[in-house]
Amino acid sequence: MTTESETYVHRVRPGAPGKPILFAFHGTGGDENQFFDFASRLLPEASIVSPRGDVSEYGAARFFRRTGEGVYDMADLTRATAKMADFVAAQTQAHQAGAVLGLGFSNGANILANLMIERGLFDAAALLHPLIPFRPADNPDLADRAVLITAGERDPICPPDLTRALADYFTAQRADMTLVWHSGGHDLRPNEITAVETLFKPYR
Repeated sequence: MTTESETYVHRVRPGAPGKPILFAFHGTGGDENQFFDFASRLLPEASIVSPRGDVSEYGAARFFRRTGEGVYDMADLTRATAKMADFVAAQTQAHQAGAVLGLGFSNGANILANLMIERGLFDAAALLHPLIPFRPADNPDLADRAVLITAGERDPICPPDLTRALADYFTAQRADMTLVWHSGGHDLRPNEITAVETLFKPYR
């Protein structure tokens, strides 16, 4: 029997067997509703699963702990990655899904990125304003996976040099890598939405 501590509070919309499953990961302070409707519009026939982070930072939900801005609790990131990987696998099996897709913003993009880095798991992933402040280990399983990174040129939370480093990492793993910028900061702009729609269009 699965207990609440072993899973996540989440929102789900089942799709047809064999259709894709899209996991939507919120940013710090968001919840399972933040991107659920957007994900549902992106892929009307897919299963949509949106978990709520199980860590509270002064009342704001997150997927793993940090000790400061841009400073990660690496032990907790390891814990969170393993727990989320099990959740993704269980949901994918339960919905008899085909392609496994991910969409994450900010902290949600970070857990999604680390799931890709550590486990592969996703056929395509949209990382909106991710921050990975360490050099990931190589993962040959990332070859041919579709990865989109979007970022702001003046983002105070995700420095552009670290964004480029993450994009370079996925390129070096031979992922199908796309990097999209806008001139602003840690906010979502229309060109990012267009890029996400383009990424997931083959899965409609």
